Amino acid sequence: MSKIIIRPYDAHTFQTLSGSGLPPVLARIYAARGIENRAQLETELTHLIPFGQLKNITATAALLADAIAAKKRLLIIADYDSDGATACATGMRILRKFGAIVDYLVPNRFEYGYGLTPEIVQLAHETKQPDILITVDNGIASVDGVAEANRLGMPVVITDHHLPGDRLPDALTIVNPNQPGCPFPSKNIAGVGVIFYLMLALRAELRQRGAFSAGLPEPNLAAFLDLVALGTVADVVKLDSNNRILVQQGLQRIRKGKACAGINALMQVSRRDVRQISTYELGFMLGPRLNAAGRLDDMSLGIECLITDDKAYAAEIAKQLDELNRQRREIESAMQESALSKLETTLKTCQPDIQNTHSICLFDADWHQGVIGILASRIKDKYHRPVIIFAPGNDGEIKGSGRSISGFHLRDALDLVSKHHPELIRKFGGHAAAAGLTIHGDAFETFRAAFEQVAQTLLTPADLTRVIETDGDLELGDIKLELAETLDRQVWGQGFPQPSFTARFYVESQRIVGEKHLKLKLRKLHAASAADAAQAARKSAETYDGILFFHNDPLPDVIDAVYRLQINEYNGKTSLQFLLEHWFHADNPVTGDAH
Repeated sequence: MSKIIIRPYDAHTFQTLSGSGLPPVLARIYAARGIENRAQLETELTHLIPFGQLKNITATAALLADAIAAKKRLLIIADYDSDGATACATGMRILRKFGAIVDYLVPNRFEYGYGLTPEIVQLAHETKQPDILITVDNGIASVDGVAEANRLGMPVVITDHHLPGDRLPDALTIVNPNQPGCPFPSKNIAGVGVIFYLMLALRAELRQRGAFSAGLPEPNLAAFLDLVALGTVADVVKLDSNNRILVQQGLQRIRKGKACAGINALMQVSRRDVRQISTYELGFMLGPRLNAAGRLDDMSLGIECLITDDKAYAAEIAKQLDELNRQRREIESAMQESALSKLETTLKTCQPDIQNTHSICLFDADWHQGVIGILASRIKDKYHRPVIIFAPGNDGEIKGSGRSISGFHLRDALDLVSKHHPELIRKFGGHAAAAGLTIHGDAFETFRAAFEQVAQTLLTPADLTRVIETDGDLELGDIKLELAETLDRQVWGQGFPQPSFTARFYVESQRIVGEKHLKLKLRKLHAASAADAAQAARKSAETYDGILFFHNDPLPDVIDAVYRLQINEYNGKTSLQFLLEHWFHADNPVTGDAH
């Protein structure tokens, strides 16, 4: 079941924003996202939270400055997703500017799994022989890995943003806004943002030591915000005011042609114009291509794309990443078909229907470990349940990747399962919306039952109803290309959603384009019921172009729809288009099933 609601907003805040010069429609949109004054919409770098508020950052910067001066060998240990790759590239590029001797190592997920494991520490010791390890986007839960590094004489600097476990690793130092006692107000910063902040602190430390007056050029760290923007959006962290500044500044650099060779190459294989880049391209075009390396191959390929200055080399790697992403989509499509079939069979044999389950756990011996996270997200979106998808691991283990819904903290739920069944989960980690775990292959059914029991305890029927939030209706005078262009220039994403609107439409015409999409002509209605639609349609003179992707069955004459304003570019001309996200039969209550 689904329910459409209009995002509430404070009337006084709306009046304040309107009085500051914002058009009423924008004032309403921002007020509904918690913006209280125009200062919160500022995206200049001067409005960033000072780096000194991160616990341990000043001492960590001094430690790294000492290491650089002593010509010690630094080794970055990266995660194998987009956040980890961009964090690694940010650290590599800036540390080299600071004169550091630095290299990187990224675990292959199929051989070593996630994070600073004892095995990856051994590999680092044998192949790189570093003096100091620096983790990016991982490490806060690597108690055993840090212990092994200490035993081998390689102290560890941890930079991470994930939630810590009950025990912190015995690292040389930890920079993580989510560690106990850290006052940094933005707990949503991505791993790439944490290493960028550490580099800001390191530059300040080197500046204080006079390093830049002794022949070392002082770099402009804003030049690396293209990487920070990509990693922040691709990791789907909440876009609070601090993250919006980082992303907006990065986007501006990319639009001005100042991105690194790798990002430009990824834009080119995505057939996108860098001058028009938005958070959509970062999250749905560049991020998946970068992630494909870690999912199907080795994320070293993605990191190399981001750290090279050779345009031809970057273009060559980007083509490989594009091909890997195509393969990933094919694998994902086959797995999704298999998963839906398996789910249907499971529900028939175990439960009468999906409404009686609070969670979904699926396993198949033929599924690909690198794609289970995406599959979990797809199934979660379809059924609005917390989902964990398992695939074969090593040594009789199976590995799960989970995605959750609002109101169900996935990592905390796994912690509860672990406490109720101490031997069931071998290891787990993550945060509220996503998590990973490893169990023994024979324990799948036991885990599924235990996870369902926790879900039934924590989730209410209201939690299991999909809520589609919108910004209400638009006045006819507000429906203009200029509004679409204004909205397109803003930074939208997780926790700061792109505006969507609701209306009743008369479907004047519809035709299939591209074999699987509906191109529409719509008239906006104000009729109380679908029965009045024909008469209302004749009174409504204005028609609007619309598009409904991945749907080729005809729509009824009258629909209630949730839509976004979109800029349609065709033959060098731009026009306004309604992108339909959900639609309902107009005679049905909005609490029915959404399409």
